[in-house]
Amino acid sequence: MQPSDKDNFLNMIEDNKGIIFKVANAYCKDRENRKDLLQEIIIQLWQAYPKYNDQFRITTWIYRIALNVSISFYRKQSSRDKRNQALTEDIISLIATDEQVDPDSEFSMLHRFIRQLNDFDRALILLYLEDRSHQEIADILGISVSNVSTKVFRIKEQLKQKFATLKP
Repeated sequence: MQPSDKDNFLNMIEDNKGIIFKVANAYCKDRENRKDLLQEIIIQLWQAYPKYNDQFRITTWIYRIALNVSISFYRKQSSRDKRNQALTEDIISLIATDEQVDPDSEFSMLHRFIRQLNDFDRALILLYLEDRSHQEIADILGISVSNVSTKVFRIKEQLKQKFATLKP
């Protein structure tokens, strides 16, 4: 790889770090594990960079790799968590000082509900909340545009129902 390739790669990472962080954040709540996930995503992007096909948008390519790495990381982490006794969210929230967000805020609840979705639906709603077009979501996830519309509608209904159960 040429030095200019390295510079181009670093510029691409800088320009799209928001995408990378949002995907990692959606799949990994723990700060330390999220750092590991971010590092793994960047490593995978670096390894795949020489094979990048510029017929695809760079953001589509980044999302596809970041989501695949995150889903794989999440599955490995979930199987590790099953073997180890995990602390409950209540205990973690007592000792977590880096996230000063009210756990009862609608924003926090939305993120909690999104984390409860299956891997595919979580990826889809993350892209939707990023204001990605249905076509771009379809390209990233490898499904049809009509399937994106149907799934987004169903996920939104699921989330509305979860919020409705919280209202008195």
